[in-house]
Amino acid sequence: MESNSAARGQKPPKVHHVKKVRLFGSVYHLSEIGTGTLLLIPGIAFLIFTFVIPVIQVIQLSFTNYNTITGAMRGVGFSNYAYLLTGSTSEYFYQALGHTVVYAVVRLAFDVTIALLIAVMLDSNVPLKKFLRASYFAPVVVPVVASSLIWIWFYDVNIGPFNQILSWIGLPTSKWLLSEKTSLMSILIFSIWKGLGYNVILFLAGLQNISDSYLEAGRIDGATSWQLFWKIKLPLLRPIVSFVLMMDFIEAFKVFTEVNVMTPDGGPLRSTMLIVNYIYELAFTNGRMGRASACALILFVIIFICTFIQRRIGASKTVDYD
Repeated sequence: MESNSAARGQKPPKVHHVKKVRLFGSVYHLSEIGTGTLLLIPGIAFLIFTFVIPVIQVIQLSFTNYNTITGAMRGVGFSNYAYLLTGSTSEYFYQALGHTVVYAVVRLAFDVTIALLIAVMLDSNVPLKKFLRASYFAPVVVPVVASSLIWIWFYDVNIGPFNQILSWIGLPTSKWLLSEKTSLMSILIFSIWKGLGYNVILFLAGLQNISDSYLEAGRIDGATSWQLFWKIKLPLLRPIVSFVLMMDFIEAFKVFTEVNVMTPDGGPLRSTMLIVNYIYELAFTNGRMGRASACALILFVIIFICTFIQRRIGASKTVDYD
C-alpha cells in the first residue's frame, strides 16, 4: 500500500519533444540541421570566394570596356558581345570557335573509341595485364608542360623521332607543328595520348563491374564475343560512356596549356587558335578584359547547353537487366 501511494505521488517523467523539420522530402531533427550547417560553412565559403564572386566579376566586366593596359573602364552595355559576334574582327572569334569544335569532335571520337577498345582488351586474359594498365595511365600523371616539351622534340622537323621513322620507311616527312595543315592534328594526337589512360581506367572499371551471370546467359544462348559486347557490355556501360563524353567535351573546350606551349600565339596562320587561347589573347595580349570576359561567358553558355543536352540524352538511355 505504501509503495503504491508513493508511486502515485511521484511526478511522471518529462517527455522531451524533439522538433523536426521536413526538408527536400526528408525529415530532419533541428540539431542535425544545425550541425550539418556548421560543417558546410567552410565549403560554402570556399565556393563563394573561388567560384561565385569570380563569376559575378566576370559578368560585370563583360559589360565594360575595361583595359588592363590603360586602366580605363566604363559601362558599354552589350557592345562586347556585339563586337565578338558581329564586329569587324568577329572572324577571329568564329575561327577560334570552329577550331575548338573540330578539335572537340575529333578528340571525342578517337579518345572514347580507342579507350574503350583498350579497356576491352585489358578486361580479357592478356599477358602483362598489370604492366599495360600502368603504362596506359602513366601519361596522365605527367605534367602537361613537361609532356608538351617532350612532344615538341618528337615533332621536330630535323631530329624528331616521328620524321626519322617516316624517312626509314620511305614516306615523306611532315612539318607537324610548323604547318597550318598539320598543326592542329599534331596537338590532337598529343591530347588523345595524354588523356587516354584516364578513360581506359573508367571503362575497365565498368567492364569489371558487369555481372558474369549476364555474360554466361548470353553464352548459353549462343552469343558470340561481338554480340556479348554489343548487346550486353556496351548497353551496361552507357552511364560511363555518357560521363566520359561529358568530361572529354568539357576538357576539349577548355584546353589551353598544350596549345600554348606547343604552338604559341595560335600557331602558323592561327591554325591552332582555340577559344580559350583566344580569350587569353584578348585579356593578356590585347588588354581587352571586358571582351575576354564576354567571350568566356559565351563559352560557358555553349558548354552548359551542350552538357545539359548530353546529360538528358544519356539519362534516357540507361539499361538495367535486373
